Amino acid sequence: MAETYDRIGKGYATRRKPDARIAAVLHAALGDAQSVVNVGAGAGSYEPDHCEVVAAEPSAEMIAQRPKGSAPVVQASAEELPFDDRSFDAAMAVLTVHHWRDKAKGMAEMRRVTKGPVVILTYDPGFRDFWLLDYFPGLIALDEGQMPKLSDYEAWLGSVEITPVPIPQDCTDGFLSAYWRRPWAYLDDTVRAAMSPFWALGDVSRELAQLRDDLESGAWESRYGKVMTLTERDCGYRLVVAR
Repeated sequence: MAETYDRIGKGYATRRKPDARIAAVLHAALGDAQSVVNVGAGAGSYEPDHCEVVAAEPSAEMIAQRPKGSAPVVQASAEELPFDDRSFDAAMAVLTVHHWRDKAKGMAEMRRVTKGPVVILTYDPGFRDFWLLDYFPGLIALDEGQMPKLSDYEAWLGSVEITPVPIPQDCTDGFLSAYWRRPWAYLDDTVRAAMSPFWALGDVSRELAQLRDDLESGAWESRYGKVMTLTERDCGYRLVVAR
């Protein structure tokens, strides 16, 4: 993961700004924790400011983008957290697990260093109800290859609660599905640069051309225009909480 984000993470923080509505869901799941470790913390999105946070992040590029005054950070991978057992009241990991080399070991480490809840924002690789997949079918194979199945979390962490996290139509965090009601945004190179799946797909010029053609001709609106009436929708993102 460190090597990946050292390469693709430049300018990441400018597009990946935390959305307050998603933050509220994450922070509620942390409960009354007074100390939290943020694993795979990146540039620090979604770290709560009402408690003590320590970030663990393997990529120097991402660490360099953490804003002044953010939580202290250690350069470390999820699989080798440099903390004592039960050091924190809670642990969090936001849209990062799919990048870990050894997901089971990373989960075991989160559980080891945490006394209370382990809170994870992830994606269901079996989710298909998103028009972007029709234009970029390679995303399906990518998700199936990278993303843990939701059933894996129970195997790793024991009993878990899994709930959908609806994505608002004006989401400020530029992850893959954030622009579900702003289709023109996917034609912007700088928007896609903040989405790791597009780096993994490589050359998508043919797919982009088809999307542009369909937007200009009205074909996209004819097929998918009903989403423009929604203010939020399920895009496959899931909150996993192990108490």
